[in-house]
Amino acid sequence: MTNPHDYAHENARRFQEELKELLRIPSVSTLPQHKGDVRRAADWLVADMQRIGLERAEAIATAGHPIVYGEWMGAGESAPTVLAYCHYDVQPAEIADGWETDPFEPVERDGKIYARGAVDSKSHVMAQLKAAESLLAVSPKPNVNIKLLFEGEEETSSANLAAFVASSRERLKADVCVICDGSMADREQPALPYALRGIVAMEVEVFGPRQDLHSGHYGGTVHNPVQALAEIITRLHHPNGSVAAPGFYDDVLPLDAEERAALEKALPWIETEWQAVAAAPQPWGESAYNLHERIGARPTLEINGITGGFAAEGFKTVLPARALAKISCRLVPNQKPERIFELVRNYIRQITPPTVRSEIRLHSVGDPVMTDRNSPAVQAAANAYEKAWGKRPFFTREGGSVPISLDLQRELGVPLVFMAFGYKGCGAHGPNEHVYLDMWHKGIDTILYFYDDISRGNLR
Repeated sequence: MTNPHDYAHENARRFQEELKELLRIPSVSTLPQHKGDVRRAADWLVADMQRIGLERAEAIATAGHPIVYGEWMGAGESAPTVLAYCHYDVQPAEIADGWETDPFEPVERDGKIYARGAVDSKSHVMAQLKAAESLLAVSPKPNVNIKLLFEGEEETSSANLAAFVASSRERLKADVCVICDGSMADREQPALPYALRGIVAMEVEVFGPRQDLHSGHYGGTVHNPVQALAEIITRLHHPNGSVAAPGFYDDVLPLDAEERAALEKALPWIETEWQAVAAAPQPWGESAYNLHERIGARPTLEINGITGGFAAEGFKTVLPARALAKISCRLVPNQKPERIFELVRNYIRQITPPTVRSEIRLHSVGDPVMTDRNSPAVQAAANAYEKAWGKRPFFTREGGSVPISLDLQRELGVPLVFMAFGYKGCGAHGPNEHVYLDMWHKGIDTILYFYDDISRGNLR
């Protein structure tokens, strides 16, 4: 057999069953009780790498969860090398969260596989792995070298991968790096991201009385910390939806007319997806920017959760001693997470009423990243999507974050390409997460077309 696409199509059913095998392993990186399961998933991937002919395949121990690495350098030193990054760890999931079936027992139904990690992001891991298998199974062998780097800590802010990348530049040396993660707004119209937002996450805790108090005895004399926290939160945004912290937008680069026009091409699909998935009464935010621009080209500040007082079943007339909010800011290129944390922290201190005390703690950071959408590598990816999907992809700026992207770009000094094969409506991080199998198989074809384009020297 000489065609890797034919190999992939003829082995499609086996590929799906192997995807299910990986999905059955609850590789939840955020829960200590699943440490062994994350290791088991890493070992499964190493075994499959070895089976298909990748060399130096191993699970590399870290202070946290393993990094999985394998390579095929059979094309020789003069051939181009592609490094592909994905993550195999997943978010927690339980039936009680609203799942219709066991989240770690994959169910195939109506052309979809339901399981935790199906779209975020084991399908991307397996798309890369099965594309590599398809290339190496045919003759002649490809004129491109392949390196696969799979992370087990993406859902915990990539705690150890950055140090590995910095210390392994020679091992990871490549001509282009593919970040394979994320999703698209439409199942039929492909999209090609060229920018990801960064993130800074923090906790804001408000303290009032020394201990919880009887609301009848002390209500009206003590500033309730839950109320004070709510008052602080209401001052974090202006009425037009912009963030109120002074200096928050100082480093934001304005969109020029050319880029706004390019982003607007994807707007109808993004608006349709927003209506179907977000399904809020109406959009909110900075009215001077359309939905696509608000999602990918503008920074945000979000309240991710609030706790305080008594919220269990029944009633308890308590005046709580403290209240806590979890806040995250999504950042755009040229913004620095540490700087934004300082600005938000200083502003919250400024607006904290003197009747309570606030404490702001940094939780995690991730830098925004942007690549040149006109680079040969990105154009090769656009060509690959067009061949697999039958439509030219639209360029997008994504609202999400992949923490390791900037480290890979900075440490390796190579162009980045972002690839995603899932649909945004597939419930990533939520109950009944799933992946459309037709999109997954198109993803494998896209990777194969990309490798073919790169093998022809189209990076130069």
